[in-house]
Order: sequence, then structure tokens, then C-alpha cells
Amino acid sequence: MYDKRYTPRIVVDIGGRPAGEIARLAELMRDARSVVALTGAGISVPSGIPDFRTPGTGLWEKVDPMEVAHIDAFRRDPVRFWSFYGQRFATLEDKEPNGAHRALAAMEQRGLLDAVITQNVDMLHRRAGTHELVEVHGSIASCSCQSCRAIVALEEVGSRLERAADGVPRCAECAQPLKPDVVLFGEMLDEHTLERARELCRRADVLLCIGSSLEVHPVAGLPLITHAAGGELAILTQGPTPLDELAGVRLHGDVVTELDALLGALEADERRTAASGSAQAGI
Repeated sequence: MYDKRYTPRIVVDIGGRPAGEIARLAELMRDARSVVALTGAGISVPSGIPDFRTPGTGLWEKVDPMEVAHIDAFRRDPVRFWSFYGQRFATLEDKEPNGAHRALAAMEQRGLLDAVITQNVDMLHRRAGTHELVEVHGSIASCSCQSCRAIVALEEVGSRLERAADGVPRCAECAQPLKPDVVLFGEMLDEHTLERARELCRRADVLLCIGSSLEVHPVAGLPLITHAAGGELAILTQGPTPLDELAGVRLHGDVVTELDALLGALEADERRTAASGSAQAGI
């Protein structure tokens, strides 16, 4: 991991590519009125959560999402659905934010980042301290009854899951199976949430696209909104994306290393600005 005792400034290679890309991105962010981050599964991989499509390790390499993560699968066979989602909840429940999540939270705290839009349901941005967060695919923070609309928090869902003889957590009021408050295959995204994401991208001078293949729509269309409005795209992901040619900055390294270095560059700029201001005041 990047050593915060060192200030990155176009003098070394970071992750095998010129440090100038980090410096350019820091400059774009410093001059921007609005900076927004769009994150995908890749930002959570360093926390021990596999992404979905990486050959050999991706989650959908092992199971057919249409059979275990589709709304019709939930309705048709909640036992099979929860045999998968129970394991997924157990996998996600104890995971902690990594340096990439924390770097974005630190940028927001310093007024350098307006919001994070995430495709992830793992709550790691929340746990890292991000406040302005748009979870376009929902969150595992709760489950809901599709019959009476009762909402049950994650901890209680876990308790019911452990007690359920058939492995299906149920509503205490009407005994119907609970559904995770995430967007399953075959479901529409919440229109209010999606419109909030669109508006943030419309106003963004810089959109950081982090750990996303930018292939899953409608979220994959959000960077095009920023680009059409005249904003810059910075893509930070190890694999190729369909929008690479539109990116003003393209970083291919580890997300923790890249964002830690970016935060270091932004902090160094702040220190130089503060020092310059102090020097001028003393003249």
C-alpha cells in the first residue's frame, strides 16, 4: 500500500505506469466545481469480495444468476434462492472497507468529492464513512416483505435465517419470504434513485469510474451523461471498458494503490496551496 509519508509528485512510477496520470487527475479534480465517483464490484475485491465476471473467479462463473438471483427465482423457489443469498449475506456481512473506500470517504470529507454512486450492495462505502451515497442496486442493509411491506434490518434477517428450518427468513407478520432490498435480475432500478444518479453525473465536471466494467445498463450509461455535458471521465479499473476511448485519464492499476496515490497528490496540493498562502500573507 502507498506510504503516506511519501508525497507522490510525477517523479516515480506508481503501479507500473507514469505518475503523471495521477497528477493530471489531481489537477482536474482541483479545478472542478463538482467531482463524483461511480464504483463497481472491483473496488470491493481488495476487501475479499469477488467481482461478478472475472474469468475463473467471478461470482457468475460458478452459478447461473438467472437461476439464483432473478426475481422469478425468488418467487418460484425461495428455498433455492435463499440457499444462494444466505451464503452471499454471510460472505458480505463481516467484510470491512479497504483503502479505496476510505480514500473516497476522505476526499468527500475534504470537500473534493460531492458524492459516490455505487453499483455495490455490500455497504462498504457506508462503513468507510461516505455520506452522500447513491446505491443504485440497493443494499443488503435490509430485507422487505413483498406482501405487507414490512422492513427487517440485516442483523434480524440473519437471526431468522439461522432459525428457519427451510433456510428462508420470513416476515413475522404474515410469514411470507423476505426479499433482500437489492435489485435482482428482472427488476427495474428505483427511478428516483436512478434520476439522482443521473443528475449528479449531469453536473459533474469529473466522473471517477472505479472498479466497474461499465457494461451493465442502465448504470453503464451514466458516464455518457457526464461526457455529453462536457465533463471529464477518469476510468480506474484493471480490465478494458467500452468507454476507454472517452476517458481523459485511464488508470489500470490496483484500486487501493491508485486512489491512495490520488489522495496523496490532492493532499500535497492542499499543503502547497496553504504554504503559498501563508508565505504571501507574511510578505
